[in-house]
Amino acid sequence: MHVKVGCEFRYEATWSTPAVMQVQPRSDGDHRLLRETWETTPHIDLHTYQDFYQNTCQRMMIPAGEPIIRYDALVQVSGETEEYAPDAPQLPVDALPDDVLLYTLPSRFCLSDTLSDVAWQQFGILPPGWSRVQAICDWVHNNIRFQYGTSNALTTSADVYQQRIGVCRDFAHLAVTFCRALNIPARYVFGYLPDIGVPVPDEPMDFAAWMEVYLGDRWWTFDPRNNTRRIGRVLIGRGRDALDIAMVTTYGMPRLVNMTVWADEVAETVGA
Repeated sequence: MHVKVGCEFRYEATWSTPAVMQVQPRSDGDHRLLRETWETTPHIDLHTYQDFYQNTCQRMMIPAGEPIIRYDALVQVSGETEEYAPDAPQLPVDALPDDVLLYTLPSRFCLSDTLSDVAWQQFGILPPGWSRVQAICDWVHNNIRFQYGTSNALTTSADVYQQRIGVCRDFAHLAVTFCRALNIPARYVFGYLPDIGVPVPDEPMDFAAWMEVYLGDRWWTFDPRNNTRRIGRVLIGRGRDALDIAMVTTYGMPRLVNMTVWADEVAETVGA
């Protein structure tokens, strides 16, 4: 199955501004990148690098004026629903791999120390493993109301728990927080999520955030916002929380006039 993904950013800038953009599919995701293009108006020099988490990033100078930055890619996905492993166990902390321990700790937006008592009271009596993680996703999905414009760049998981409203970023942050509070390694991820095999929502396409949880000997995908196994998910970035994998980081204040995102299934003959 082929999926066309990408995004376009339109800015108004008074002066040139350094920026980092992270919108390209990761090379180690469950997909194969077939083709990608960048288009910028006016021309912008791009410099590719891998960040601390091995996400692909582009450094650039957003020029003064009304620049347009567009990324477009064709990726191949399996066409299968995401894996489900109800018997996957939760490992004790002393059995976790060294590089996984980072994802048991609190981070800027995932305040697992602050919400530790809440997590243990709500989920501590449940059997450890897949069913406990699914119970966390169920609770977040059922108790947090999705609404655009209800959070900002400073909203933490503790804020979301108190306010009971947010966007997919907030759903993921809260679920990651509860997992870490219970010593379950969890990391925040985001990417493109096409509407394959599900009703098409009324809202325009946007980037999607979900989480990956370490059970048994590997990482598994969980999505507290949609709370269902999906088809065609295309991973862009992994990190401790949204601070680590912002889609755009600007070292100044260019005004974002418009952002458009697409993730659509296409015929396999297109660009293959």
